[in-house]
Amino acid sequence: MTISAKLMEALRQRREQVFAGGGEDKIKARREKGLLSARDRLAVLFEAHTFQEIGAHIKHACRHFGMADKVLPGDGVVVGTGFVDGRPVAAVSQDFTVTGGALGKMHAKKIVEAMNLAMKVGCPLVAFKDSAGARIQEGVDSLSGYGEVFYKNVEASGVIPQIAVILGPCAGGASYSPALMDFIIMTKNNAHMFITGPEVIKAVTGRQCSMDEVGSATMHASVSGNVHFVADDDQHAIAIVKKLLSYLPSNNAEDPPHQPTPNIALTPDPALETLIPDASNEPMDVRKIIARIVDSGDFLENHASFAPNIVTCFARIEGVVIGIIANNSIFKAGALDIDASDKGARFIRFCNCFNIPILTLVDVPGFLPGIEQERSGIIRHGAKMLFAYAGSTVPMVTLILRKAYGGSYLAMCSQEMGADVVLSWPCGEIAVMGAEGAVNILYRKELSETTKDRAAKAAELAAEYRREFASPYVAAGQGYITDVIEPSETRGILALTFRKLLTKRAIRPPKKHGNIPL
Repeated sequence: MTISAKLMEALRQRREQVFAGGGEDKIKARREKGLLSARDRLAVLFEAHTFQEIGAHIKHACRHFGMADKVLPGDGVVVGTGFVDGRPVAAVSQDFTVTGGALGKMHAKKIVEAMNLAMKVGCPLVAFKDSAGARIQEGVDSLSGYGEVFYKNVEASGVIPQIAVILGPCAGGASYSPALMDFIIMTKNNAHMFITGPEVIKAVTGRQCSMDEVGSATMHASVSGNVHFVADDDQHAIAIVKKLLSYLPSNNAEDPPHQPTPNIALTPDPALETLIPDASNEPMDVRKIIARIVDSGDFLENHASFAPNIVTCFARIEGVVIGIIANNSIFKAGALDIDASDKGARFIRFCNCFNIPILTLVDVPGFLPGIEQERSGIIRHGAKMLFAYAGSTVPMVTLILRKAYGGSYLAMCSQEMGADVVLSWPCGEIAVMGAEGAVNILYRKELSETTKDRAAKAAELAAEYRREFASPYVAAGQGYITDVIEPSETRGILALTFRKLLTKRAIRPPKKHGNIPL
């Protein structure tokens, strides 16, 4: 028995209606603006012919405000699975051409279904956000739908990687789902994300502001810290998604996609030594150091514009995937402040969730002093770094490049905070504080009695203190440092160290979870 031609034709017509979304005119208008449609985005993300849709024929459930007879293809969202670089990935793509991509009960049901499937099979979730927010006509049903999505975001957290891509409006409650995911990518020109827009802010507070001030990609990437990557357009955003996925495991039970080289190259790199300034208080761009250490100088930095005094990025060393956290002294001397602590702690915890080894590069003079920092809770925020490192069980290697002072030395993963191996360059300085500050305290009386050449005497004492008490050999002599290495040896030594640590196993006391100082 064969299916009748009439039934086949009916199926094709239904598919055509669903695939057309809000209509060819709307899709054409978007493309003329340089925007991709909801289905275009999935086509760019996935390998050809691998996308399988979920819930294409779903219908909305609203019967009020003239909605009963309205046809909303796919209920304004396209969901399904496909392959990215040979690995399965689940994706959600909101369709702005259908009622502005507004979320209703069935719209949310489709998103949750995709998330459930992603957790069942253990694959990443990519969500293209392009929505005007809750579908007002559905009232509390739309709010219930958001609640189900948020709950599932939290359930999936630490189980599968979740990546949000903001390519249009993401307003009100819609912005909380991306905030609950691991990474947010946002286009700079066509996307906005906010809880309350300029009109509401003006009505409630009387203060006038622009959309860019409260919801642009630039603001979120540099001020609020909500956005991890800024993209030029839809195509660029999807390229970032693919690059990011190339470093991540499919789920928390798998290792990252390591590509270990058969033979580890141990060739020295003298160029590293040319990047180190003569004086420890001169700024040093740690990105240049990272580029000499990692494979082909290639690394993917996230949160690049937010708290630039600390760098967080993914890279490979001799094929082994690692996450790197590094102080960058060209901004705020590399000191840890509130934003840098939040940024570093969250990155550390992500790496630990997904079995990504961590390299910490230390050049830190301390926590940033200031009344604003103290009143805003630098103690609470700085403690997040301590909590994140101490709670991590992945392989952790720390390399002291130059300064490692006071509590910030511990907050940058000292041996006591869980580092498996701690290395230092010969110019490393490990002490409670910098030599100049220590001398002013320890030799206050002698310096006060010096009638002339006080500066010269202080410099002499500081040099002596640095040599006798802040030298890496002092810490190495106490067993706090595994080894002092030449900068030129760094890449080879790190490659060997991480390769040997990949089988690390750590057992922690059974508990629900720790109570991070939020």
